[in-house]
Amino acid sequence: MYRRGIIYYSDELRDEFSAAQITPRTIDGSYVYDRTSPWMRFTHFFWYRLVATPIAFLYTKIFFHHRVVNRECLRACADRGYFLYGNHTQDIADAFIPNMLRVAKETYVIVHPNNVSMPILGKITPSLGAIPLPDDMEAYRHFSQVIQKRIVEGRQVVIYPEAHIWPYYTRIRHFPDTSFGYPVKCDAPVFCFTNTYQRRRWSKKPRIVTYIDGPFFPNKNLPQRDRKGELRDRVYACMCERAKHSEVTWIHYIKKDATNG
Repeated sequence: MYRRGIIYYSDELRDEFSAAQITPRTIDGSYVYDRTSPWMRFTHFFWYRLVATPIAFLYTKIFFHHRVVNRECLRACADRGYFLYGNHTQDIADAFIPNMLRVAKETYVIVHPNNVSMPILGKITPSLGAIPLPDDMEAYRHFSQVIQKRIVEGRQVVIYPEAHIWPYYTRIRHFPDTSFGYPVKCDAPVFCFTNTYQRRRWSKKPRIVTYIDGPFFPNKNLPQRDRKGELRDRVYACMCERAKHSEVTWIHYIKKDATNG
């Protein structure tokens, strides 16, 4: 857990403030993205449904008094796959919160290779739905195929477009439109979820209130090359508006300059 205080940053796009220090493995063409054997299907069910889901519920409720607002909008795409974009402000909670948005729908999360590189947990996270970013073209082909498959299967695929963890950050950092190429390619709807930090009655520490919005669809009236940028802009604007609901600044972020180093 992070203590209240100040963090100095220099690069909004690249600075990382996760407490974990992990050497990532290389995700090449030999990495198995689609685990279809009976044993792998069983381990997915065991770790995802019997272990991770109840832990996610207890963790988010006990530590953050988590609440979801506008969950019902996800019903618009209950029978199909979609992408979920969220702001990245916790290390452990951000792995759990997407599972709490629509428990009945299986969640897969596009992650940094760090998440599958830990000695023990790294062998379990793929069964929990982790899809690591690829490091070469052969791996990218398999990566792209499994994302499309999950959408066809009717799953929710989660992306943190800010990429790096800024604990308790209450605004939305700038992020590129790169990851919005996935819904354009898959012709899939998009939702966004914005984690905000609000007051608790009996504690100074904030609770997390998550707002869900959507669906957003790629604009087919635009040329193909312009669709992901326009989609990104709509999602970003919505998340920035929702971020205004944050009431508590637990950690202050200050940009480094000549005076503060």
